[in-house]
Amino acid sequence: MKTILLLAAALLAAPALAAAAPAPAWTVDKGTSKLGFSSSFGGAPFSGTFRRWDAAIRFDPKNLAGSSVTATIDAGSAATGDKDRDQALPSDSFFAAAKFPRATFAATRFKALGGGRYQADGTLTIRGVAKPLTLPFSLAITGKQAHMTAAIAVNRLAFGVGQGEWKATEAIPAAVNVTVDLTARQTP
Repeated sequence: MKTILLLAAALLAAPALAAAAPAPAWTVDKGTSKLGFSSSFGGAPFSGTFRRWDAAIRFDPKNLAGSSVTATIDAGSAATGDKDRDQALPSDSFFAAAKFPRATFAATRFKALGGGRYQADGTLTIRGVAKPLTLPFSLAITGKQAHMTAAIAVNRLAFGVGQGEWKATEAIPAAVNVTVDLTARQTP
């Protein structure tokens, strides 16, 4: 009977023991990091950046099960250098920043692809619309400093970015290219 009780206690404790410990935390170096995007308008290419964003990162290549990221983007901080476009992007026709001030990407599943390449499986939320997103990225860690790059095409229409006349893809393509160039230091 004592053996059965010990076995039962071990089985009940197993899920708690199997949960991965959190990976180390990393702090984004905002001075050297960039979250960019590019598209075209009427066939003329343009690019821009989000001026205000941050990411809560826990990552360890040897502990992917304990890794996570939540990136938070200020939807009203998009800047392209064109006054009219920069005024339009936060409007209800595009990001609706007054109603949806933040866009987020949150991931808790990571996969190593080899050669310093990984993918993060998570959820991208823009304008209150949440969709699964697999983000491939490259990562180099040197000591306590990390450099990550990523590029992905996002279908703006899947998130309602482009209302009214801007739903059509003749002037602005559905796919918007998003790039990440991030430097971070491991938090002590």
